[in-house]
Amino acid sequence: MRVLVTGGAGFIGSHIVDALLQRGHIPFVVDNLSTGSRWNLPADVPFFEVDICDANRLSEVFDTVQPDWVCHQAAQMSVSRSMREPAVDAEVNVIGLLRVLENSARVNVQKLVFASSGGVLYGDVSVPAAENSPANPISPYGIAKWVGEKYLEFFSRERGIQGVALRYANVYGPRQNPHGEAGVVAIFSQRLLAGESPTINGDGRYIRDYVYVQDVARANVLALESPLSARNIAINIGTGRSTDVNQLAELMRDGVSDIWRSAGRSDPVPACLHGVPRSGDLRSNLVNAAFAKSVLNWQPEVPLEVGIPETIRWFAEIR
Repeated sequence: MRVLVTGGAGFIGSHIVDALLQRGHIPFVVDNLSTGSRWNLPADVPFFEVDICDANRLSEVFDTVQPDWVCHQAAQMSVSRSMREPAVDAEVNVIGLLRVLENSARVNVQKLVFASSGGVLYGDVSVPAAENSPANPISPYGIAKWVGEKYLEFFSRERGIQGVALRYANVYGPRQNPHGEAGVVAIFSQRLLAGESPTINGDGRYIRDYVYVQDVARANVLALESPLSARNIAINIGTGRSTDVNQLAELMRDGVSDIWRSAGRSDPVPACLHGVPRSGDLRSNLVNAAFAKSVLNWQPEVPLEVGIPETIRWFAEIR
């Protein structure tokens, strides 16, 4: 199938492109390179440097590609930025999505997979949230993702596109952007490898569900390929396993220590510091991915103890 991947030069999108190629599909990528990189993609993958908010140029991309499927990953991804600049967040995460949906309907796209977020949609939860848990987003980022799911439902009902919203937990892995405010694993990897002390926001007792990026990419391809009976469906993609930031930091310090020892370094890995709490951060968030097993035959394959060292090694290699 011909698959247009928005945000396809970014962290998650580029792994989806790899997974599509492995399955014999023909991916096309649209990305404005604000956080992505052309180097994340194979040289022969057709690439369009276009912002999804640019209505005219995005229409030209759809006219050129004529995709069968669309995998929409492009987004403003910072919760804290959405707290400071909610209009900027909505411009990308709502208006940009609408541009993609409108063009998808216009060229008769069969299926669209939308990157939603279980990591913010359910609000604070003490047990893994299932898809029928009430939405309770507290940040503009989470609100925009919920609005996006509603627009996807509308286009599925009124315009004939089969819509799949994948509600990601906290995604980590190689190629994650360590700059800015998103991606704690990427930020900590870079700082620890540089011999610097990362700063943990608040007390660090913020519970999260960390899911490896290649597992997420596989879920996207399965969502595109799998016959689904519903015209519109939401599916959690996570592990259901709770890890707080303090535990994550210690696991990462151990991973960096192993790399340093193998390189002949004996100095200790810096300890983490604690800073002020970050606005918009949930205390606890976990998702139940049992439904993904039922409808996609998907379940996470890479545990944190394997994925974290893999991620740290990738950052060590690109330094």
